[in-house]
Amino acid sequence: MRRTLLAAMLLALLPLLPARAQPVLNVYNWTDYIAPEVLERFQRETGIRVRYDVFDSLETLEGKLSAGRSGYDVIVPTAEPTFARLLRAGALLPLDRDRIPNWRHLDPALMQRIAKVDPENRHGVIYLWGTVGLGIRPDRVRALAPDAPLDSLDLLFRPEHAERLAGCGIAVMDSAMDVLPSVLHWLGRDPDSADSADLRAAEQALLAIRPHLRAIPGSGALVDMLATGELCVAFTFSGDVIQAAARARQAGRGVEVAYVAGPHLWFDVLAIPADAPNPEAAHRFIDFVLQPEVMAAITTHTRYPSAVPAARPLVAEHVREDPNVYPPPAALEGAFVAGTLPIAAERARARLWSRFRAGR
Repeated sequence: MRRTLLAAMLLALLPLLPARAQPVLNVYNWTDYIAPEVLERFQRETGIRVRYDVFDSLETLEGKLSAGRSGYDVIVPTAEPTFARLLRAGALLPLDRDRIPNWRHLDPALMQRIAKVDPENRHGVIYLWGTVGLGIRPDRVRALAPDAPLDSLDLLFRPEHAERLAGCGIAVMDSAMDVLPSVLHWLGRDPDSADSADLRAAEQALLAIRPHLRAIPGSGALVDMLATGELCVAFTFSGDVIQAAARARQAGRGVEVAYVAGPHLWFDVLAIPADAPNPEAAHRFIDFVLQPEVMAAITTHTRYPSAVPAARPLVAEHVREDPNVYPPPAALEGAFVAGTLPIAAERARARLWSRFRAGR
């Protein structure tokens, strides 16, 4: 009888007891850089709610992390230089591979590309990768500069071409980390140079085209500007251009967007901040994303390739067969991966970029 009364009392009190809080995963990723159905599936299968915030430049990401206590469980920095800098600062948690069995799907050769930054790949896995180059509207470029090259960065960085194309809109993404290495390489200098003469040459090259630029936007805004035809030449990430081309086709307004690959190769990395509030959920998310069918959905949506070879056959055919998404090996032979610079050189580049943005 006493047990029956006790059970009845406990049942009556249940509505008054605090419910167990639903676990939350806090993700900080690039704008438009995951398939929405992937987040929905993760929440459905794990019961973990995802709070998903976005950034559009590495500077924004670093600013958030450098302040400390960001509140994020998973971040997506570019391997060089942001991931490398966060590692040096002790800002990242070592990954527990026992919690990431889908690690086995990763391409060892690609993972070796970031091992020079992260020995033994202890702190991050490649999420997506690509190149930096030009998004162009071939018809508008031919109309205004019929003799300008359509397969070279000369189209933007030679002032005589930039001046003629200013009327149809040209832009450079607002990211010193991603633009300056390509400018230095285009000038025949070391992309990682900290030499003051090399940096002056890069600054002069940028200032020479600065009067002709319509905007220096974040990559998210740049995609929209390309897709709507507001720009005819834009320097940005490969996937941004491919996304813009897809949006332009869907809109059916006669805007054709093409991509011209540059030599700058980059890798974005899934990593866990050292002070992540829910590292267990972070490991579950990374393991979930590394499933081939999940990575295939992400590549189909973003138009960026992954480091999971088994995902490629599952990617939508029009994306899988696009050489701008999956460059042929020959196209990558002369590619470079930007390195990590000394702090003094980083500051010099930041000052250079500020002057470029201001146009002086």
